[in-house]
Amino acid sequence: MKTVSTALLCLPLLLTGVHAEPPPPGVPAPEKAAPAVTHLKAPEAAKAIETAAKDPAKAITVLDVRTPEEFASGHLKGAKNVDFNGDDFEKQLSTLDRSKTYLVHCAAGGRSTRSLKLLDKLGFKSVIHLDEGYKGWTAAGLPVEK
Repeated sequence: MKTVSTALLCLPLLLTGVHAEPPPPGVPAPEKAAPAVTHLKAPEAAKAIETAAKDPAKAITVLDVRTPEEFASGHLKGAKNVDFNGDDFEKQLSTLDRSKTYLVHCAAGGRSTRSLKLLDKLGFKSVIHLDEGYKGWTAAGLPVEK
């Protein structure tokens, strides 16, 4: 009973934290969290792509954010190359349908991880990150095309 009454006394204190006030002038607002992203290793990503391919409404578009030279040396089947380091990276992303599902990757995960904030900013709803990137994909022995 004592636990219940203590909890009731603390309830107003807990509820005051629910309504957060904006920070005072001159104090930066907390950074927005990255989008809700599904992180998959290569075998799970391959399975997700295969499963989605059976239903066109659930198709997954692969976004390879490596350089065109890296892309030309080998890439996931059907991937779209959008160079993270290109001057028009954001412009190219902004032309994509934000309601579709995208699997984003680079060589090892660095550039694609950094692209997640931009995908969120642009309003993409469904993003899968290929952890370990193209190197993880090939290390798992999964197919690529040139």
